[in-house]
Amino acid sequence: MRGQLARFDRYLLARHLAIFGFFSLVLVMVYWINRAVGLFDQLIGDGQSALVFLEFSLLTLPNVIRIVLPVSAFAATVFVTNRLSQDGELVVMQATGFSAFRLARPVAMFGAVVTLVLLLLSHYAVPVSRATLAARTAEVEADASAQLLSEGRFMHPSDGITLYIREISARGELLDVFLADDRADTSRTTYTARRAVLVRGDGQPKLVMFDGISQTLTRATARLSVTVFADFTYDLGILAQDAAGRGSDIEALPTATLLNPTDADLAAAGSTRAAFLSEAHARFGQPLLGLAAALIGFSALLLGAFTRFGLWRQILGAIVLLILVQTVNNAAIAASLRDARAWGLTYVAPGFGILIGIGLLALAQQPRRIAAAARARAGARAAA
Repeated sequence: MRGQLARFDRYLLARHLAIFGFFSLVLVMVYWINRAVGLFDQLIGDGQSALVFLEFSLLTLPNVIRIVLPVSAFAATVFVTNRLSQDGELVVMQATGFSAFRLARPVAMFGAVVTLVLLLLSHYAVPVSRATLAARTAEVEADASAQLLSEGRFMHPSDGITLYIREISARGELLDVFLADDRADTSRTTYTARRAVLVRGDGQPKLVMFDGISQTLTRATARLSVTVFADFTYDLGILAQDAAGRGSDIEALPTATLLNPTDADLAAAGSTRAAFLSEAHARFGQPLLGLAAALIGFSALLLGAFTRFGLWRQILGAIVLLILVQTVNNAAIAASLRDARAWGLTYVAPGFGILIGIGLLALAQQPRRIAAAARARAGARAAA
């Protein structure tokens, strides 16, 4: 008997994992491609190569997988349970004396597998990928030549700066350069030069212009000052400063740092202690949504009687319950971000979802439900 039970668990677990893999692949590809389209426009538009785009796209993949997996777990559970009900396999197992909680054991095992994968993603893969992505983004933004060496179009490498290059010679010279600096509140300066070169000094990019004119307009007096120069050096280090001044991404930090942040960590990220603790505990609590989604999908469908037409009312009910859990999750996360002592709220939604699943399983155990299932089995035998 134990061997038969173990075979049943392996059979059901294998079916869940197979369908879960299919749904995960489809949803990840759809979500990833949608994100990659915007990334493609941004990187290729800035003059980056296709290899850089591919690298950045792959670095966003772990976070996409983390977002998609709970939905895939729910979809896989609903699909498999509905199929088992239509094929009469659930009726057979219930006829052999399987309780609702016993039927849910392989589903709980499946949810535990999803939770484990999400834990690995949350604590290791996502932080490492986001840290690498942030470092590579800083490198690309600091590489001014990749952003500036584009001829024949107006570019805005930073707020308040406009650059135009008519042509780039074979030797790398920039011909007929226009540069407008509108960052100052009191004045606006425009530079035009017949040629220019991009060089690096002290690790920062500099634009050296030759044979040009500088025109400065004072806003208060509307006075225009014109200076003719043989050569002039314009510091482009503001580009790297803008990239560095955005603050670090707390999702890229290790969990240990998030649990015990120093004042230096908070200042570097430009964030609060509440946000650090909320992110740290979310890495422990949010993966449990995979288990909650699987239990809700299975237990809600278990309430329905045997029918060849499927369990569409129960499926819709399960979707509504999942939306409710996600709504509670959003509200709890938002509240935990406002108070450092409210980090426990990150566990509310996963716990709420698991309790819903257990409650529905208990409801399926009621004698009324058991009697209805027995009548359905009798009807199925009579029809056969």
